[in-house]
Formats: sequence, C-alpha cells, structure tokens
Amino acid sequence: MKTTSTTYLLWFLGGLGLLGLHRFYLGRHRTGLLWLFTGGLLGIGAVADLFLIPSMVQIETLSRQLLREAEADEVTTATASAAIG
Repeated sequence: MKTTSTTYLLWFLGGLGLLGLHRFYLGRHRTGLLWLFTGGLLGIGAVADLFLIPSMVQIETLSRQLLREAEADEVTTATASAAIG
C-alpha cells in the first residue's frame, strides 16, 4: 500500500518534485520520465503535484484494491467451474 507521507518524502528528496521520484513510486512511469527530463514541466507540474499527491495516492490505492478483487473473483470463478465441470 502506497502512503501519502512516503510520496511527499520522495517529492521533497527529488528536488521538490522536479525529478519525478514520487511519480515513479506511484507507478506513473511515463509522467515520471517526463518530470525527470523537463524538471517537473519547468517546475509548474512539480508545484501542482504538491496539491495533487493525496488524490494520486488514493487513486493508486483504489486501483490496486480493485485489481486484487478482480483476481480473487477470477480464482473463485475458475474454482467453481472446475468443481462443476
């Protein structure tokens, strides 16, 4: 589970968001590279991320939870099919 505090720490350690470390941590590799090569979109995106980090962490957490539930449903369906068939 990703945490907001770790994400803010990476934002700070990554040059106040300019290196995009927080985006790599949240699995946003494409925008992480974009931040890395453009200095956080010339600093504007890095400052915006300061306010967007809580929602980015929430989205990442919810998407991981949905993936886990979908995988569990697939296993349950496969098990039930094998028991019937």
